[in-house]
Amino acid sequence: MRRSLYAMVLVLALIVPLLAACGGGGGATTPAAPTAAAAAPTAAPAPTAAPEATAAPAPTAAPEATAAPEATAAAAPTAASTGGASGKALKVGLVTDVGKIDDKSFNQSSWEGVQQAQKDLGADIKFIETTDPKDYQKNIEQFADAGYDVIVTVGFALGEATYQEAKKYPNIKFIGVDQFQAKDDTHPDIPLANYAGLVFEEDKAGYLAGALAALMSKSGTIGAVLGTDVVPPVWRYGEGYRAGAKAVKPDVNVQIVYHSDVGFDKTFSDPEWGKTTALSMIDKGADVIFGAGGKTGNGALLGCADKNVYAIGVDTDQYLTVPEAQKVMLSSAMKLLTPGVFNLIKAVQDGSFKGGNNVGQTGLAPYHDLDSQVPADVKAKIQELDKGLQDGSVKTNVPPAKPAS
Repeated sequence: MRRSLYAMVLVLALIVPLLAACGGGGGATTPAAPTAAAAAPTAAPAPTAAPEATAAPAPTAAPEATAAPEATAAAAPTAASTGGASGKALKVGLVTDVGKIDDKSFNQSSWEGVQQAQKDLGADIKFIETTDPKDYQKNIEQFADAGYDVIVTVGFALGEATYQEAKKYPNIKFIGVDQFQAKDDTHPDIPLANYAGLVFEEDKAGYLAGALAALMSKSGTIGAVLGTDVVPPVWRYGEGYRAGAKAVKPDVNVQIVYHSDVGFDKTFSDPEWGKTTALSMIDKGADVIFGAGGKTGNGALLGCADKNVYAIGVDTDQYLTVPEAQKVMLSSAMKLLTPGVFNLIKAVQDGSFKGGNNVGQTGLAPYHDLDSQVPADVKAKIQELDKGLQDGSVKTNVPPAKPAS
């Protein structure tokens, strides 16, 4: 009996602690912590929205882009994919000049640099197309007032408005494409620490295009259909073209026409004038034509395609952007706009951004379908000239801007 009682006590001594232990782990309040932890990821929708955020908006989204920038705030990407030191995605806005974002040339190439920042840096991006030069300041301020980190303005004509807005918003980084910055009585504080001008030596790209045109011409007459010569980069393209052609063939006849008798709202967006002007040059014997001036220049390329005459594009590789003219696209005088814009945005992200003039690269695009028609000695000469322009042994002798008449 005593032995049975002792056994019962021993069993109870073992069972009671076990029951107590089970009761402590199975209460209703203890599991709440794991449940809350598991639910936490669902409270942060940003990562799931990332694929949509990285999809590059089509250039045809221009009407939407004129809406207030704050209306299009994108879901924030994860901290690993953002560019700011605060862990937030860079907000990057682009304002065009009066040309459209889908001009297949200058604006589009700059926008593609912003799109690359969206893809590679997780940036939240938007553009506004300017339809009236009076709206430059208003369009820039849409982005500034919406708290954007970087504002890209495209075109020489936007330079003054960009300068004034950069002074007004010193905490925002401004990138002005084709906006050379020079200190003078009107701009005594240039360079501004938050305003970088992305500029190019268009005369060098034009020089190569002119040399190629002269070397490929059989008639001895070549042409150039250009936007307004009031814009220094356009004028440098044209005068570089003339200088390059004359350097390799002093007796070549160079016809250059600028679309300068209209306002800024028309000079770069008049493909009909561009085509008509190119056709007139062809009628006068031109067998290679350089088209440089947004959609106006594109019209010249299409005129060349109609008459099966060699064409040279501008700013970007227009064999890729103007497929209607591919069969006659000899090359393009390029500014490497896309990497130039992207690299400056990336500099904002990594903290290396500096104000002042930043010189981008220029060069000629590949010959593409016409490669077999370009003789080996012509290719060699172009390579020689390109090397000389880069190392300084070849000079274009084109000044920074058109001399006052």
